[in-house]
Amino acid sequence: MIMNKLLDYIISLTHLYGLVHKDKVVEIFNLQNKEKLDVIVLNDIMNNPPEDLANNFVEINGDYFVHETIMEFDDFNEQLKHRKGKPFYIPGQEELLKYKEENYFEVNKQYQALLSYVTKNIFDGNEFAAEMLCEDIQGICQFDFSVQEIFEVFNTRGVDFKSEKQVNKVMQLVMELANNTRIWENNGHTPNEIFEKFGKPNLRPLPANPFEFNKAEIIDFRTGKKVGRNDPCPCGSGKKYKKCCLGK
Repeated sequence: MIMNKLLDYIISLTHLYGLVHKDKVVEIFNLQNKEKLDVIVLNDIMNNPPEDLANNFVEINGDYFVHETIMEFDDFNEQLKHRKGKPFYIPGQEELLKYKEENYFEVNKQYQALLSYVTKNIFDGNEFAAEMLCEDIQGICQFDFSVQEIFEVFNTRGVDFKSEKQVNKVMQLVMELANNTRIWENNGHTPNEIFEKFGKPNLRPLPANPFEFNKAEIIDFRTGKKVGRNDPCPCGSGKKYKKCCLGK
């Protein structure tokens, strides 16, 4: 029974932090449970990893449990460098173990604000479409944030902004979400929390100039030209691009 719980902790902590040292696993487990462990138990697991770890995207690198994404992109040393001097965010046990689910993320007030706005103003009350967009955006905020990636998601999801003012409102909400999303390189802290604790330049600021939502950066390989949202779709359907393949 205790072994199952320990595996849940290893998986959850790896999903939350991206990578975690075996000593930190023992420390957090002992902090939240009456049953106490020592590092010998972790050594046994690392020498003979249960299938449950691999099935939940957890690999072993030296004394660390590491998410397979970090290993796949050879990002281990870079991740360690970014974490230097940063404390660990340690949620309560109930919240922590939710991270065993690979796609779990903390639904905070910034996410709810973005979801509420796009549901009402972008998708005319279509909650499912709004949730799909916001989940895509949250993933970008968590793992590989860039403004370009955000706009590509807008294109992919067929977002049709009504004005530049609306673009900037949405992007302000996105930036607020980005600065309050828990990320691996901060040991589970948000950029805003690290800024508040250390004053480090960790926040993602809005650019000084307003955003301009231009035509989609899609190329028609027959002409070599960019395809705009209102141009004929390159697939030859005769429909406008935004009404045809943009969402695909």
